[in-house]
Amino acid sequence: MPRYKLTIEYDGSPFCGWQSQTGGGAVQDVLEAAIEKFCGQRLRVQAAGRTDAGVHALGQVAHVDLEQSVRADVLRDAVNAHMRPHPVSIVEASEVDDTFEARFSATRRHYLYRIVNRRAPLTLDRGQAWLVHKPLDVDAMHDAAQALVGTHDFTTFRSVQCQAKSPVKTLDELSVARYGQDIEVTARARSFLHNQVRSLVGTLRLVGEGKWSRRDVEKALKAKDRAACGPVSPPDGLYLLKVDYD
Repeated sequence: MPRYKLTIEYDGSPFCGWQSQTGGGAVQDVLEAAIEKFCGQRLRVQAAGRTDAGVHALGQVAHVDLEQSVRADVLRDAVNAHMRPHPVSIVEASEVDDTFEARFSATRRHYLYRIVNRRAPLTLDRGQAWLVHKPLDVDAMHDAAQALVGTHDFTTFRSVQCQAKSPVKTLDELSVARYGQDIEVTARARSFLHNQVRSLVGTLRLVGEGKWSRRDVEKALKAKDRAACGPVSPPDGLYLLKVDYD
């Protein structure tokens, strides 16, 4: 059975997340239904990451096995046609070796969190970014973020519903940069805990507002206690940016 790698982008606003759930409403449901219309079979699509409700993707990666070989561009265009008008699109498709696994072959995942730092309400970016009215000190946020880079027990920064066997993760990058009124938080790691990025961003906001210092962030990390985390940021600004493979 030929295997295809799919690079997918979607607006997560109307979905309950990536993973299929009873009653539908997931990105996976839309994609699998479109593939079924194309080839006449209900096939399981495996993704690199299970984004939560409201979280977007610019470079989600998934794989699917078809019974018959087709040109990758035909698969891409046909499935995209069947997904209309849902805000989901296969950006790229390619045939890969059957040893490729979208989730387990991944070597690194990149996330982007967008903050718009201004007083005026969002219009074009509504549902696509987190609006924070109070001016944020980006330099202080970036400096505090460096205390979180490396291998740590991230119990403080993961959901109580997280199913990961261990809270220990290695965060390769956590950077904060300003571009005018837009602030971008970039996170990079082999894998992340449930709600980890949103928990980190929400905590860094406290630093940007002057309510917390870098030392407070370090104390929260060492506490290994979910109650020590700052308020979790909303899903609107989070994007699965891309997934790396060897």
